Amino acid sequence: MVTREDVVEALHQVEDPELGMDIVELGLMYDVEVDAGKVKVLYSLTSMGCPAGAMIADSILDVARSVPGVEEAAVELTFDPPWTPDRMSDDAKFILGFG
Repeated sequence: MVTREDVVEALHQVEDPELGMDIVELGLMYDVEVDAGKVKVLYSLTSMGCPAGAMIADSILDVARSVPGVEEAAVELTFDPPWTPDRMSDDAKFILGFG
């Protein structure tokens, strides 16, 4: 049986190509819902006009579907609340010079 933690761990593989860091450390992954074999990932982008938006969404879907036990995966993009550097992990802030 797939767990939220399984999916979150896998999402560390999804990188924002512009920043070269994964979406979990960047704070772009807002939530993961798991209902049996169905997974929904709520995520954001660093800006509404992010040119890598479609690539990130596709990568989230690919990675979520690769988790054992996942039968269906969906993504939902949100800007509520808007992403800010405050959402990043301490490591990401340090590496990107926000700390």
